[in-house]
Amino acid sequence: MKTLVIHTGGTIGMVQTQMGYAPELGIVEDCLNELHSQGRIEGQYDLVVSDPLIDSANASPKDWNWITSQIEKNYDNYNAFMITHGTDTLSFTTSALSFALEGLGKPVVVTGSMLPLTVQHNDGLGNLTDAMNAALRAEAGVWVQFAGQLLHGTRVRKSHSTAFDAFHASPTNLPPKRDGDSFRVQQFGEYDIPVLAVAPGMSGSVAEYCAARANGIVLRCYGSGTLPEIPGLYTALELAAKREIPVVAVSQCSEGGISLGTYAAGAILKDAGVIDGRDATVEASYAKLMYALSKFSTPKAQFEFLERSACGEFS
Repeated sequence: MKTLVIHTGGTIGMVQTQMGYAPELGIVEDCLNELHSQGRIEGQYDLVVSDPLIDSANASPKDWNWITSQIEKNYDNYNAFMITHGTDTLSFTTSALSFALEGLGKPVVVTGSMLPLTVQHNDGLGNLTDAMNAALRAEAGVWVQFAGQLLHGTRVRKSHSTAFDAFHASPTNLPPKRDGDSFRVQQFGEYDIPVLAVAPGMSGSVAEYCAARANGIVLRCYGSGTLPEIPGLYTALELAAKREIPVVAVSQCSEGGISLGTYAAGAILKDAGVIDGRDATVEASYAKLMYALSKFSTPKAQFEFLERSACGEFS
């Protein structure tokens, strides 16, 4: 059994500098070599490294494309893939990979750490060990191995900024992968997708600006799908519908999701053709919207895809 390790960067491979933690080559590589020589990780592995290493705060769809291209060109040569990644945008990346790796028939396990391997009492060593071993045992799909848990790639979210068990995922029986007769990769294009949260007293002008220029919008609503009665916000939704750009509504609550039309205050969303994101995370909704715009050329096809669950992103 052989795993391809794709080291993209992140806290796990950083060192302390005068400016704070910064990525450095060789740290993850040396740790993997030591773990393998000690017999703590199973099977064999090869390693590819992003150049330059990525601070995940700067991660973009171009980096998603680089990761998927590494998996695509090495797909037939390995049993599994393990990816190191910074924690700040890890759940965006795992969601994106879940959509983009169509017909995935092998495990892809992503991990990182809250403290670098170069710091005493870090969590990186355990996460790296667990991820390497999980890659050879997990079912096909995109997973996150973190703090002793194997988490669903499109349901996971970072829920704590400092704790070692920073990631959690809502349960689902659907695997984190796209169905397909054979393996293929969908590359992501460049699209403008703002994530807009409603708030008390907000001006509708921001929403109008987004609706006039964006390719799609993720709209973070209150609770189960309500929003304030602001004329500019309603005008923005009408403009988005006229332009046929998808608007996906999700909840600002971390659990429970939304159900459009439950309250009169949210009925405008349904009437305006806003897509019910149900209990999907912001990260999964953003990645799914980026995928839909990249894959489908017509608004009809984009909307139809966004309205159904593709790889367990909502219940």
